[in-house]
Amino acid sequence: MQEQTSIRVSKNLLNALGQFKEGSNDSYEDIIWDFLEPHLELSVQAKKDIETSKKEFKRGEFVSFEHIKEKFNLK
Repeated sequence: MQEQTSIRVSKNLLNALGQFKEGSNDSYEDIIWDFLEPHLELSVQAKKDIETSKKEFKRGEFVSFEHIKEKFNLK
């Protein structure tokens, strides 16, 4: 288990975090990570995958959403 510590937050912030916790088994740490993750640096692998996807798209190696809808009768 990772070392733990405490942080001080206002009651307003605690109440706001609590709204995201309602009806879920997530910890406050899980909720905070959910907010932080989109702002963290992308991994090296994620950056490589993005570049690969861009190249595939330029070569026409993709399937459009319209094609998927037609194939599965999702009109």
